[in-house]
Amino acid sequence: MLQIFYNSIEYIIIKYRKRGNLMGNLMDCKELIKNINNDNTIIIDCRFDLSDKAYGKRSYDQGHIKGSFRFDMEEDLASKVKEHGGRHPFPDLKEFKNKLENIGINNNVNIIVYDDGEIAGAARAWSILKYIGHEKVYVLNGGITEYKRLNGPLDTLTPESNKSSSYDIKLNKDMICSMEYVKQNISNKSSLIIDSREFKRYKGEFEPIDIKAGHIPSAKNYFWMEILKVNEYGNKVIKDKKNLQMHFKELAGFSEIIVYCGSGITATPNALALSILNIKYKIYAGSFSDWISYDENEVETF
Repeated sequence: MLQIFYNSIEYIIIKYRKRGNLMGNLMDCKELIKNINNDNTIIIDCRFDLSDKAYGKRSYDQGHIKGSFRFDMEEDLASKVKEHGGRHPFPDLKEFKNKLENIGINNNVNIIVYDDGEIAGAARAWSILKYIGHEKVYVLNGGITEYKRLNGPLDTLTPESNKSSSYDIKLNKDMICSMEYVKQNISNKSSLIIDSREFKRYKGEFEPIDIKAGHIPSAKNYFWMEILKVNEYGNKVIKDKKNLQMHFKELAGFSEIIVYCGSGITATPNALALSILNIKYKIYAGSFSDWISYDENEVETF
């Protein structure tokens, strides 16, 4: 039994946290490759492209990390669009629970989520899993791009799940907030609202998707892709802890951070980065597309 433990993902996580090589909710590609056949680990492919809805499945079919299942951004990681709630509301929890159970996930398994390396898809899945109370979920740093560079084993077949599992949802309600909560905190000097979109969308000079341009009043701009760097091999990975601290240095003194984006997807990389720094945050899941669905809500442009 001792040998099984020392070969497990749990041991790798403990070891690398002690060394400082694993930042909170991240998994290193090299360690995943070494432990690719771990029985208590389930890997999930979260690749997506909002401008090409077929990209995720096409990429998965062409080659994915060995043994990985697939979560679709529209079908699995979001629910149907309604009058309010934004363009990508969080998924129906009953349907999401069934999805987890159907691929053998219970409350105790390790879950590794990945995308191409820009982490928006993986962070979205990570945030939902954290919201339902799953502790052992990790974003693959560098995604499948870095994994391929290291010659990690790939497959083109969808794995079969012969496991019957039961999942008990334990909501982390403090992780998500509503439009009303955001509105109440606009003038709260101890809270800071972060807009995760690119600067020109934040300013309101360019809006390719939503019917209004601009940002939520008092919000500050922290473009989500700025938590990434290009490594020596040309692949995107998350910045180390020291550089993330420098990036978010102006957050010191705030008791709470509220993060949002256009539809709730690219806010999650910023949430992931904040979790690495142990900074308290909430995700406005409906984000800007929900905010502007209320005619009375003000929008700033500058």
